[in-house]
Amino acid sequence: MKIVLVAAVALIDRDGRVLLAQRPEGKSLAGLWEFPGGKVEPAETPEVALIRELHEELGIDTHASCLAPLTFASHSYESFHLLMPLFACRRWNGIAQPREGQTLAWVKAKDLRSYEMPPADVPLIPVLEQWL
Repeated sequence: MKIVLVAAVALIDRDGRVLLAQRPEGKSLAGLWEFPGGKVEPAETPEVALIRELHEELGIDTHASCLAPLTFASHSYESFHLLMPLFACRRWNGIAQPREGQTLAWVKAKDLRSYEMPPADVPLIPVLEQWL
């Protein structure tokens, strides 16, 4: 089974809320909420991929030094296995804006379970609940 490496980030604002993005129509798992991020391209580190994805998807900029490894997900889907490190980030430049048709929501950790998420993201919730 093919392994797909995806990097994700829990952007945490001053009020301790985490940013979620709702997958737009036309994409796999459309309508589900996820942590921002994306596939790690060849020759990229997860940190470099996140910096690129945050700029492309949300119009914000950050640095590798602002990305703290938090936990990871390992989940088998039907046609691939997803390996997804989750980073925490409290410092970035700009205001997160949806650039790819997604809906955004700032959510308290205790409320994350109210948002339907892809199966790989669900095990990350308890870590954020304990950490925040």
